[in-house]
Amino acid sequence: MGRVPVAEKYTLTVPEASAYFNIGIKRMRRMAEANLGRFAIQNGNRYLIIRTKFEKFLEQTPSI
Repeated sequence: MGRVPVAEKYTLTVPEASAYFNIGIKRMRRMAEANLGRFAIQNGNRYLIIRTKFEKFLEQTPSI
């Protein structure tokens, strides 16, 4: 069973999202904490970024 490419994943971990979107890990984690339910979910102590929702968020946000 092969690995799923990051561009095809539904949810990304904070380090994956940070590398994929070229945003620092600390900044990505803060954004996930502040936007739970909008484009981030929490699984235990881990934040997951919903890739498609985060892409829409970036399109609508002039600066991060």
